[in-house]
Amino acid sequence: MSYPLVRDLAADAIPVAVTCRVLGFSTQAFHKWNRSPVTDRDWDDAHLINAAIDIHHDDPEFGYRFIADELHQAGVKVGERRVWRLCSQQQLWSAFAKRRGLTRKAGPPVHDDLVDRTFSAPATNVVWLTDITEHPTGEGKLYLCAIKDVCSNRIVGYSMNHRMTAALAVSALRNAIALRSPAGTIVHSDRGSQFRSHAFVRTLRTNGLVGSMGRVGACGDNAAMESFFSLIQKNVLDRQRWGTRDELRIAIVTWIERTYHRRRRQRALGRLTPIEYEILTTAARAA
Repeated sequence: MSYPLVRDLAADAIPVAVTCRVLGFSTQAFHKWNRSPVTDRDWDDAHLINAAIDIHHDDPEFGYRFIADELHQAGVKVGERRVWRLCSQQQLWSAFAKRRGLTRKAGPPVHDDLVDRTFSAPATNVVWLTDITEHPTGEGKLYLCAIKDVCSNRIVGYSMNHRMTAALAVSALRNAIALRSPAGTIVHSDRGSQFRSHAFVRTLRTNGLVGSMGRVGACGDNAAMESFFSLIQKNVLDRQRWGTRDELRIAIVTWIERTYHRRRRQRALGRLTPIEYEILTTAARAA
C-alpha cells in the first residue's frame, strides 16, 4: 500500500495531489484511507495473526487447517481460506509441510545434550527419557508419548492421543510430575517439534526440571527409550490388527502397568521388575 508514502511525502511539503497523480490513484482514495488508516478488517487480521502465531509456537507441526480448527475451538469465527491467507503472509508453515524446492531440517535444539548417551543414574528422578511413537488402527493412528526413568526403567508418565501435538508431550510430562514430584530432573528427548514447543519448555521450567536434547539423526542418543518402544511394538502393537483407538489404548495401558512394571523382570535391574527395583532401592537408602 502506497498511502503511507503519500502521507510521509506530504509532511515534507510535497503536495498530495502530485504524489497521487505520480503513483496512479485518486486523492479521494488517499483522504478516505487517511481518515481511518487501520480498517476493522486489518485490526481483526492482526488479532487473528497473533492467535495463529501462539498456536503455531506451541505446535509447530500445525498447518493452517489445524490452526483454523484450534481457532474455532476457542470460539473464533473465521473462514479456513482467511486463515490460509494470514498464515501464508506470516510464513506459518507446518513443520511437516512438503513444498517444491523446500528441504526442511530438524529444528535447532532448545537445550544442550546433558546425557551424552549415558543411560544410567545413581537414583530415581535424576534422568528421564521421553519420545513419541505411533501405530495405526482402523480409526486412524494413535500416538503414544512415554517418559522413562533411566535408573529403574519405570515408565513414570505417558499419554495417548489421535494427534501428535505439543499437548501430547505436555500431558505425559504432567502425569510424570504428578506421580513423582521431581526436583532438578533432567528430561532428555530428541529434537521433535513437540519437545521444542513453548508449552513443553514452559512446563519444564515452571516445575524445576532441566531439558536435554540429542543430536540430529543420531538414533543412539535416545537408544534406551527406543528399546522400550521396541518392546511395546513386539508385545502389543504388532500382536494383532487394532480396530479402534480405544482397544489399542486399553491394551497399551494394561501391558505397561500389569506386565512391564510388575511382571517383566529385567537383567539390567538384577532380574527385578521396575516396581520391585524401586521398592528395594528406596528401602536400602532409607536404612
